[in-house]
Amino acid sequence: MNRPTKAALASLTLLSLAALTACGGSSDSETATDKPKSGESANADKAPSPSERLASTVVTTSNADGFRVDKPQDEFVFAKSTDEVTVDKPVCAPLAYAMNQLPLGNPEADLTRVASGQTDAETEMTKGIVYTYVTLSAHPSGDAQSAFADARKAVDACGDGFTAEANGDKSPYDSVTPEKVTPAGDESLGFASTLTSRAVQHVVHGEIVRSGDVLAVYFSVDGMAIANGRPSDAKLSPTVVKAQNGKLG
Repeated sequence: MNRPTKAALASLTLLSLAALTACGGSSDSETATDKPKSGESANADKAPSPSERLASTVVTTSNADGFRVDKPQDEFVFAKSTDEVTVDKPVCAPLAYAMNQLPLGNPEADLTRVASGQTDAETEMTKGIVYTYVTLSAHPSGDAQSAFADARKAVDACGDGFTAEANGDKSPYDSVTPEKVTPAGDESLGFASTLTSRAVQHVVHGEIVRSGDVLAVYFSVDGMAIANGRPSDAKLSPTVVKAQNGKLG
């Protein structure tokens, strides 16, 4: 895959497009649970840690029909933690995190995967490969509900857009609008955001689902459309979203 120019990367940082090199990631399709070794039976009934719980419930290639699921590369990440991000409108911070694969709230553990595949059959406007990011986070009691409420407030309050900044890079979002999504988990919400790169408009989509004390944040982007200067409307893959929501129960 050809790498974008430095100028293109400057615009792509507003979406943390590690997806541009995701074709070299390591697939999760072979994930398996090892059997306990001799002497480990005493730990067999131990409750899984938050990290183990997420690892066992995240979507994989084997259950995302037609999509490859990988661990994202971090070469082009916008920020490695929420501490690195500042937002001109603080109420919009949850959206900045959601669209840059950063967890909401104060989780005990989180992980991100990226699903890639040909989505012509799933969307009307998408041509080529759209990357759907899945970020799962496990929260202490009450924190997932609070984080979800903050995200809902952000969608309602940030219609006129906002700008996020991290490590010297700025990510301006022109607008945010709520979107209807298929109900899932205990509560769910969807949103779309528009942004402009080199005078070309792009639409990205997100969805947040709370299942108990676990949040699933979905975000989709057509990185090559942005790099090549053609308009895009990168809708979430219904296949990936449905598969992940199904694993969360």
